Amino acid sequence: MIDEINKNRQLWDQWSSIHIDSEFYNLPSFLQGASTLNELEMDELGKVDGLSVLHLQCHLGMDSISLARMGAEVTGVDFSEVAIKKARELAKQMEISVNFILSDIYNLKEWINKKFDMVFTSYGVIPWLPDLNEWAALISWCLKPGGTFYMAEFHPVFWMFDDQFKQIRYPYDSSGSPLQFSNVSSYAAPEIPLMNQEFNWQHGVGSVINSLIKSGLRIEFLNEHYYSPYPVFPDAVVLERSKWVHKKFQQDIPYIFSIRANKY
Repeated sequence: MIDEINKNRQLWDQWSSIHIDSEFYNLPSFLQGASTLNELEMDELGKVDGLSVLHLQCHLGMDSISLARMGAEVTGVDFSEVAIKKARELAKQMEISVNFILSDIYNLKEWINKKFDMVFTSYGVIPWLPDLNEWAALISWCLKPGGTFYMAEFHPVFWMFDDQFKQIRYPYDSSGSPLQFSNVSSYAAPEIPLMNQEFNWQHGVGSVINSLIKSGLRIEFLNEHYYSPYPVFPDAVVLERSKWVHKKFQQDIPYIFSIRANKY
């Protein structure tokens, strides 16, 4: 899968160069003190003050910086050189101490020389990973005994629909086979045309849970949520503040799920 991962890295380099100034990421509000963590993560994460936190697939580092603002000692990781460069620039500009590492998930052990109280990852992350067993094993390896893993992610049911949310087009779980797309824009800046290849892996909730259990983590909760914190699909309507649903499906389908687990 090296070729697919490299093509995805090229795509994220392109996206990162335009995301920093996009309305979706709302940098001016962030610079003025707004957190990029949603109410869901704030509620389910619990207290992070004084904890060492490893943020996997951190993109521009805005969630990493938000966690650091809450008192955590944060290390952010991403495989996009453009994203990590911008994350470092942002942290320096804001005078927030965050350690950012340029690495993909599967090579991270080469760059980590400590264990963490918490590993955190969120939204649109696991579809870029071909091997969840290796991902979960890395999470377990990075955690201290008694440490916590937390993730919030779009539900695999969400990924089954076509681009217009009209019908089911993709499998719930693709069993390790990547789906290939010719990408023409970014979710954060759809008005800017881009041409690149994108490879995604569909992972069902069962695959996620089983990989974490196999790695030695004890599941504290699995929650399914019937709204999206982002209007990243057509015909999105506001259910209430920062909670979006599809105009037709409303709350008949899960949009996101969240997991909290502990290392034995």
